[in-house]
This record gives sequence, structure tokens and C-alpha cells, in this order.
Amino acid sequence: MTDKRKTRQGWFQSGSPWIWMNGGAVSIAVVMTLGLLAVIAVRGLAHFWASDLIEARYVIPGEQPRPLIGEVVESEEVPRERLAGAGLPVENEGSEFMVRKLIKVGNRELGADFVWVVDNWLEDVSKPKDLVAIERREWGNFYGRLLAVKEQGQVVAEGGAAWPALQERLERAKDLHDQLNRVERVDIGAINYGMERLRLKARELELEGALNAEAQAELDRQRSEYQEQYRALEDQLAKLNQALARDSIVVQPSTGQEIELNLAKVVDIHRPNAMSTGEKLSFYAAKVWEFVSDEPREANTEGGVFPAIFGTVLMVMIMAVIVTPFGVIAAVYLREYAKQGPLTRLIRIAVNNLAGVPSIVYGVFGLGFFVYVLGGSIDDLFYREAAPTPVFGTPGLMWASLTLAILTLPVVIVSTEEGLARIPRMIREGSLALGATKSETLWRVVIPMASPAMMTGLILAVARAAGEVAPLMLVGVVKLAPTLPLNGNYPYLHLDQKIMHLGFHIYDVGFQSPNVEAARPLVYATAFLLVLVIAVLNFAAVYIRNHLREKYKALDH
Repeated sequence: MTDKRKTRQGWFQSGSPWIWMNGGAVSIAVVMTLGLLAVIAVRGLAHFWASDLIEARYVIPGEQPRPLIGEVVESEEVPRERLAGAGLPVENEGSEFMVRKLIKVGNRELGADFVWVVDNWLEDVSKPKDLVAIERREWGNFYGRLLAVKEQGQVVAEGGAAWPALQERLERAKDLHDQLNRVERVDIGAINYGMERLRLKARELELEGALNAEAQAELDRQRSEYQEQYRALEDQLAKLNQALARDSIVVQPSTGQEIELNLAKVVDIHRPNAMSTGEKLSFYAAKVWEFVSDEPREANTEGGVFPAIFGTVLMVMIMAVIVTPFGVIAAVYLREYAKQGPLTRLIRIAVNNLAGVPSIVYGVFGLGFFVYVLGGSIDDLFYREAAPTPVFGTPGLMWASLTLAILTLPVVIVSTEEGLARIPRMIREGSLALGATKSETLWRVVIPMASPAMMTGLILAVARAAGEVAPLMLVGVVKLAPTLPLNGNYPYLHLDQKIMHLGFHIYDVGFQSPNVEAARPLVYATAFLLVLVIAVLNFAAVYIRNHLREKYKALDH
């Protein structure tokens, strides 16, 4: 017994139990993280799969049968008592639990978009191949049967010939809609932007007392050119709208009536029950790409999230450009130039404490100082002609990026200081002994060797900034931004514009959406996409850090 006790004591004293405990804790954390990502990915990405449509009769005891067409979204077991408490005529005999299903029936203009049904009361369940799922630009999906295709109000195909006739007209409608969107967003948008710049130019000349007859004539000439271009685009829009209104389809929902839908309001039509596995995979890839590259619709519950991706990445990149030089310069001063005394230690304590300040406090600071004080002063000095409409005196991309830069600055300072502290003193002395000045030693030897630590700080800053939401709601992020801050209009990068953000998009869709059931899968999909965006940004920074580490590794020995 004594030998066994000594063996156990030796094992504990060796530290092996703590190694196993730490390893187990790390393993559990990794498994939980991967499990959470898997749940988010499955719940989010499954939304884009072409699920089969069912047709059935829903027969509640004592009520008239109700026809249903839709896709099964969720299935769960619930106690009979719970269903009875909801007023359903549930018998007490049989199993303690009953299965209920959430079915997306679409056709929002005819009733509820989603319905809960008791599985035992579904009768004559089938999956006819002629059922169609119609994704619309408004009012969500429509489920039913395709009866006929019309052109200029006249039936051109019906019955079995309707589906082939629809494909050509649907592609034509999509192409016309893309042209219409390009004219409205790009061409007319550029004209409106130019007209606004002319108005501001006239106001500026008026304030300066330089609006003479010659200047007014030049402004009128340019305005006339814009108006002529606008009239031509109006004619083009009228022709496109007329061409879009040509084709329509007649569909029949589960209720039996015939409804006519114009193809101008249709995004896509497919028959999931008639699709092969390969066709469903192709459809799935197209829908995922549409989610990543398209704009949101239907109060952000339909369509894509490209503006939010673009806004998130652009804001983080601007933040990185701002925070890196300021953080490095501050760290270099504190480590290399500042006298190491009580004041310097106090500054370091303050920097460390700033890292723990709640992010919403930074948002309030950004709104009060950057937007109202700094932005208002910029407007007074450089944009008097725009008054009383603010330019930089309102939340926008610049102030959102600056707020995040202030928020992440302590992380960059601390990481850079630690990197500078790890540089051996003999390297500095060797450089000085060879005739280099202190500044040359610092900028050509010390800082390059500390660059991996700087990149570590930048990685941590990017990871925190990309996921922040609370401060951004105050300084420039909005529910829906009509245009991207980077476009073809001078000065191309519009730092005063408001942007969309993936984190805020998740909050808006998850908590502000009028259609909770429709928005739920998009919350998961957007959350998974945000994790991927952060991972890509971090991997890029990690690659640069590892490259710098390998480059300067020889100097450490």
C-alpha cells in the first residue's frame, strides 16, 4: 500500500494530472465550438435545399377538411395535454405524445405563411411532380400548380406544355429585370448624383459671391445635359417595364382558385418533386451563391446579404489601416522613448483598462465626439454649401471605422509592446555598434522583428471588430443601405455613407423581423457567414504573420 501511495504521490507531483485536465478542457472547448458551428451551418445552409412539396388534406376532428400544399420545415413531439390546452380536440387514448409538423404553405396574400399541423390528422399525403415552388420578389413563396402561360393576356401554353414554355420566358424576364435594375441603380443613380453635385456647386459659388452669369450658364448647360440623358433613360425604362409586363402565368394554389402572376414579380420557379439529386445540388449551389451575392428583399427575410458582407469587410479594412499605425507608434513610444516611471506605468494601466470598457461606451463616444463634434466641424469648414443637410456630421462609414479603431487600439498597443520587449538587447547594441543610429536601429531592425507580434494584435483587433454590433448601431450601420459606399461616382469611396453589417443584419432579422419563421434560417445562415468572413480575415493576417516570422527567425538566434 505504501508503494502504491508513493506512486500516486509521484504521479501527482509530476504534474501529469494537470496536463491531462488542461488537454481535456481544450478538447471539450474545441468539440463544443465545432458542434456549435455545425449546428449553425446545418440549420442555416439547409434552408437553400429544394425540399419536396407535399399535398394533403388536413382533417381536424369535427371540422371540414382543409387542403394543404407546402414543404415540411420542422417536426417535433409534443404532449397531448399541451395540444388539448391549445383547444385542439385531442383524445386521451393512445401515446402520451403526438407529432406535429411546421409546414411552410407560402401564398402569404391568402393567409398565414406557416402553419402547425398534427401529423395524425394529415390524410392522402402525396408528392405530385407537377407542384411548383415560385420564389417572388414580394409576398414570399407561392406553392401550387402551373396551369397556363400567357403572353399579352393571351394563353400560349397550358397543361403539360406550360412548363417548357415558361423556361424561356422566365430567363427573358430575369434578363430584363437585371437591365431595369442596372438602369435604375447605376445610370439614373449617376445622373442624380451629378445633379446633386451641380446643386452644391451652385450653392458654393453663391456663398462665395462668384455665381455670375458665365458660371450660371455653364451650370445650366451641364444640367441640361443631365436632363437630356435622364429623358433618354426614362424612355428606356418605359420600354423595359412594358416588355416585363408582357408575360404572366396562371397558377392554382391549394384552395383551388386560379391566380395570375406577372413574371416581372418572379425570381425563380422550380418543381422540387420532379428534380433529380444532381439538379437539386445545382439548384442548391445557385441559391447559396444568390444568398452571398444578391441584395436583401422582403424586410431582409429574403434575398442575399452581399451589401452586409461588403460593408463588414470594407469597414474592418479601413479600421485596420487606421489602428495599425497609431497602435504601433504608441507602443514604440512607450517602450523605446518614454521614460520608464510612474507616469508611463499609469498610461499602461489606462491602456489595459480601456480594453475592458463595454463596447457601447465607445459607440456613445463615437457618436458624441466623432459625429457631432468632429463631423460637425468638418461640415462647417468644408461643406457649407450642403447645410443644413449634414455630410460628415451624421453617422457613416468613416466614423464607424474610427470607433472600432479606438475600441481595438489597446489590443494592438499591448501586443506590439510585448513584441518589442522580446527583442534581445544585444541585437540593438550590435546595430548601434555597427554605426546605425537609434532611429535606424528601431525602424530597420527592431520593428521588422516585432512585426509578427504586431500582426497578432491586428488579428485580435479584426476578430473583435468584425463581430461588434452595439457601437456600430450609433455611428453608421443601418438596416438597409440603398447603395454601396464604393462605386463609380467620384470620389468613388464615400466615407460619409451609411453601411450594412453582418452582425447588425443578424440582430435585425432575428429580433425585428415581422415574419419570425421565415427569418429564422437566415439568422443561422448569416451567423455562419459572419464566422467565415472573420475566419478568412484572420487566416489572411495569420499567413502574413507566419511569413514575417519565418523571414526574421534567423535574427533571433
